[in-house]
Amino acid sequence: MHEPSPRRILVVDDDPTVTEVVAGYLHRAGFAVDRAADGPAALRCASATPPDLVVLDLMLPGLDGLRVCRRLREGGPVPVVMLTARGDEEDRILGLEVGADDYVTKPFSPRELVLRVESVLRRAGDTRSAGPRLYGGGLTLDPAARTAADGRGPLALTLREFDLLTHFLRHPGQAFSRQELMSQVWGWDIGDLSTVTVHVRRLRHKVETDPACPRLITTVWGVGYRFDGSSGDADE
Repeated sequence: MHEPSPRRILVVDDDPTVTEVVAGYLHRAGFAVDRAADGPAALRCASATPPDLVVLDLMLPGLDGLRVCRRLREGGPVPVVMLTARGDEEDRILGLEVGADDYVTKPFSPRELVLRVESVLRRAGDTRSAGPRLYGGGLTLDPAARTAADGRGPLALTLREFDLLTHFLRHPGQAFSRQELMSQVWGWDIGDLSTVTVHVRRLRHKVETDPACPRLITTVWGVGYRFDGSSGDADE
C-alpha cells in the first residue's frame, strides 16, 4: 500500500527568516511546505499546487494578506491561519472578517503555530462523528459532506462558520456564551472572545434574510447567542 501524501501547507511571508523557521517546523511535523514571499506569488502557487492550508502574513508588500485571503476564498474554502504583526485587535478582526480560520500574533512560537495548523486541519477533515443531516430555520446542513444550503441555494461557509452553524443546529433553542462557543466549537479554553463575535456576524450575513434584524441566530443579552429554529435529523 502507498502511504498517503503529506498534507501541503503554503507559507506566505515576506520575511525569509520567518518562512525558513516555520517551514522547518512544519516539515518536522510531517507536512509538505511551499513558500511565497508576496501576494501574487502566493496566488500563483496556490493555483498551480492547491494547498490544504495557508499560513498567511497580514502585512505583505503590494497585495496585502486581506486581499490574498479574499482571492484564495474565490477558488474554494481552503483553511487560512493568519499571521498578524501586532497585537492590535483591529488587525485580528480584519483577518477574521475576510474568512481566516485562525490567527497567530507575531512574535509567535513556531510550535504553537504548528499546533494551530494541526487543529484547523483536524477539524476540517474530521467526519468520523459527523452524524446525519441537520435541518432548522430553512437551512439544510450535511456534516459529512461539509455542505450547507438554504432556500436560495448553497452557502459558501468557511471552516469555522460551518462548525459554528453545525453547533447551533445541533442545539436549537439553547443559549451559549461566547466562552462556551469558543471552547465547544474552536476547542480553545483560552482565546480572544472577539473571534466568536466576528464569526457570528459573518454567519448572520450568510444565513439571515436581514442580518441587521436576525431571526435565526439571536443575541441573548447578558449571555451570548441562541439558534431560534426547529432542528432535527432527516436520516433517522
